[in-house]
Amino acid sequence: MSLDIETILCRAGYMNNYSYLLTDRETGISAIVDPSEAEPVIARCNELGHKPSYILNTHHHFDHTEANLEIKNYYQANVIGAEYDKNRIPGIDETVSDGQFWMLGKSKAEIIRVDGHTIGHILWYFPNDKALFTGDTLFNLCIGGLFEGSAEEMFSSLNKIKNLPGDTLFYPGHEYTLQSLPFALHLNLNNPILQNYITEAQKRLRRGLPAGPIALNTEKQCNPYLMAQTLTEFKQLLNRE
Repeated sequence: MSLDIETILCRAGYMNNYSYLLTDRETGISAIVDPSEAEPVIARCNELGHKPSYILNTHHHFDHTEANLEIKNYYQANVIGAEYDKNRIPGIDETVSDGQFWMLGKSKAEIIRVDGHTIGHILWYFPNDKALFTGDTLFNLCIGGLFEGSAEEMFSSLNKIKNLPGDTLFYPGHEYTLQSLPFALHLNLNNPILQNYITEAQKRLRRGLPAGPIALNTEKQCNPYLMAQTLTEFKQLLNRE
């Protein structure tokens, strides 16, 4: 494990976005994932004594990129995003593509394209650190809405996530756990793994902490959209929302 991960809540009480401060331990090089609000990000970085060199975007939506320019100018950071989004991400300096590897100091990230929420959405996957930053593709007990992509594309993207190692921890772009509980419970009321998931998530949220991160193995047994085995089942879930 070579990566330190700090969760930063942005747009609290409104959209409850999560940005993440990633720091490679060996080199001290840092990056911010999906900065939606500059003030809490800058405050936390300064409090910890980090000066991010990079901004890593998962997709172009404003609530994941709105603070790009302010943070870029404040720290002289480079903005990295998907090649598909090169004309849609503010301040972009460098693009990455599906299957490419990108280094944060000595920490290696794999880029995984996951169309569905948007076209060109990417995941930042750090295999050696068992950390996956899912933006608006996967949330606790739910998934992102289909703003640009199709059900077929989202189902394919979720299968990419399901095929990653089960002990990988995923870090979502929003805190939507409480909003997602009723639907998950309705479909899996007698699932003991889900019951424990909910109990632990509620404890963390009451303490002012994120519900996650959650291991993919656990999420696959609790999240209705990951539990769908066929495209038909997946579409039925979308129609029941």
